[in-house]
Amino acid sequence: MNQLKFLEDQNVSSGLIEAVRKFRKTYPVDEEVARRIVEPSIPFYGKDILEMAIAALLEGENLLLTGPKATGKNILAENLAYIFNRPTYNVSFHVNTNSGDLIGTDTFVNNEVQLRKGSIYQCAQYGGFGILDEINMAKNDAVSVLHATLDYRRSIDVPGYDKIDLHPAARFIGTMNYGYAGTKELNEALVSRFLVIDMPPQNEETLQFIFDQMFPSARQEAVQQFIGLFLDLQLKALNSEISTKALDLRGLLAAMRIVDAGLEPLKAVKMGIVNKTFDVFEKEIVEDVVMTRIPEEWTREQVYQD
Repeated sequence: MNQLKFLEDQNVSSGLIEAVRKFRKTYPVDEEVARRIVEPSIPFYGKDILEMAIAALLEGENLLLTGPKATGKNILAENLAYIFNRPTYNVSFHVNTNSGDLIGTDTFVNNEVQLRKGSIYQCAQYGGFGILDEINMAKNDAVSVLHATLDYRRSIDVPGYDKIDLHPAARFIGTMNYGYAGTKELNEALVSRFLVIDMPPQNEETLQFIFDQMFPSARQEAVQQFIGLFLDLQLKALNSEISTKALDLRGLLAAMRIVDAGLEPLKAVKMGIVNKTFDVFEKEIVEDVVMTRIPEEWTREQVYQD
């Protein structure tokens, strides 16, 4: 996937694209971490969001991507790292994440104590893009590490070792969902260190692009039903008729893949969508929506042309 060509196809500002090219030439990647440059499985579609994100990163800012489930926050973060040709360091925050996980911990090597570098330390050292997933689950201990890293100081104090300055290409992209168990409000000091993009819900245009990119041999009439299914579930979730458990774009795409392998579409969708909820009443609602879109008699031939 040529990400810069992909940006041109979406009519992203030519000035921003040229600035990205200059950035990539200015900051070549250390061979030691080149394997961390990962091509995303799904290209991100959305001109306005891409332009906002690229402009912010070019100016050395960090990004916070907010919004409900299935709005493409992690997909966008992965795409941005690939656009800028930077190694990626993922940190999935949870209740037990602490400063040692981010900076590193002491370890014993060759009869001496050495620092086993954490993901934030490595990101700072090699000029990576740090993806801080579910940052609103971070404990105060972990957040304190991020304050100096994310603000104008751009440095990390490593207790017992030394202060390291961030590589000029290093950037951090935080993601957060609303209302997940274990989440909390981000404190004002941390939010002030980010520019914030509120991700919009998926629409027919963005979903059509994703399906066309991932399943070029799918029949358009079947694709329309799969897209319609997701939008129906999204509307019910927005109206609080169901939770967001069944609103799973990854699950829907996985269902499309296993249909291609030969499984009946209805069974595939039950695995990817319906069975993600464990409440019997909610499951009935989701099943009813699925049945209006995916007929029981459908086989692979109704979904794929070849």
